[in-house]
Amino acid sequence: MLSDCLSAESEQRCRRLLAGSTARCRAHPAAAAVLVPLCVVCQAPALLYTLRSRRLVGRHKGEVSFPGGKCDPADQDVVHTALRETLEELGLAVPEKCVWGILHPVHDRQKASVMPVLASLGPLDPQNLKPNLDEVDEVFALPLAHLLQAQNQGYTHFCQGGHYRYTMPVFLHGPHRIWGLTAIITEFVLQLLAPGSYQPRLAGFRVPKY
Repeated sequence: MLSDCLSAESEQRCRRLLAGSTARCRAHPAAAAVLVPLCVVCQAPALLYTLRSRRLVGRHKGEVSFPGGKCDPADQDVVHTALRETLEELGLAVPEKCVWGILHPVHDRQKASVMPVLASLGPLDPQNLKPNLDEVDEVFALPLAHLLQAQNQGYTHFCQGGHYRYTMPVFLHGPHRIWGLTAIITEFVLQLLAPGSYQPRLAGFRVPKY
């Protein structure tokens, strides 16, 4: 059952699987970090997403993202980057004890590493959050049950100069399309939390061995 994703046993399993990756990632600098917020919305396990403000500068404005951003020299490590950025973007203070671990890093087009930090926030109502409107246009949650349905999963083919370059996952039929690095991280999280229910169709997006 999906509710088991939030059980104490699931938490222990995830912490154990992520222990090695967490230790490595906390010991090394990175370009950026995001918090992957696992929460309970209307009694169902869900992931919390943000819609980046269209007023931001850069190619990722107006896209779905997890809360996070660039690492600051004053940050102790990537976990603290993710927690700091979540507080700044959503006004949500997440205790470090809620962090289950760090997923395998992903890389943007400039090959910069982005560290996904998985944390369990418990029951949450996204409508009660007060996001920083300079950075976030909207906050929404998608149940794991929605993300696990095959009709809500797809892939986008990217071309450049008329030639095929690569294929990436995309999640559909929610308030907004989830694609890019956020979709890759979502795939990794689903494989970690629901290994018996989710199998990616592209070998390149199978969760690495922790």
